[in-house]
Amino acid sequence: MERIDYRDLIEKIINQHVNPENLHDTATDRVVFDRERDSYLLLYVGWHGEERIYGVSIHIEIQDGKIWIQQDFTEEGIANQLVESGVPKTDIVLGFRAPIVRQFTGFALA
Repeated sequence: MERIDYRDLIEKIINQHVNPENLHDTATDRVVFDRERDSYLLLYVGWHGEERIYGVSIHIEIQDGKIWIQQDFTEEGIANQLVESGVPKTDIVLGFRAPIVRQFTGFALA
């Protein structure tokens, strides 16, 4: 079986979450892919009146051949999408969970 290209898959999944409809028409999604350092983000940036809108919806890294999900504010869950795409759970780390809790998630510890 051919190994999945994690970089391509992560970029594809993040692009599926880009929202062309802005939050209150004041923030826009920004995709940041850094293949050299294996860091992938979906940000939202903008203004609502005088209030700054900025946040990270998705942050994924590849470390030592494993996919580390550092931030995930999606409804379906990035980990679930990765598994449905053929990534073994042993290659997915829920980095946003405390190390002590990871043993109960069914995914990799680190």
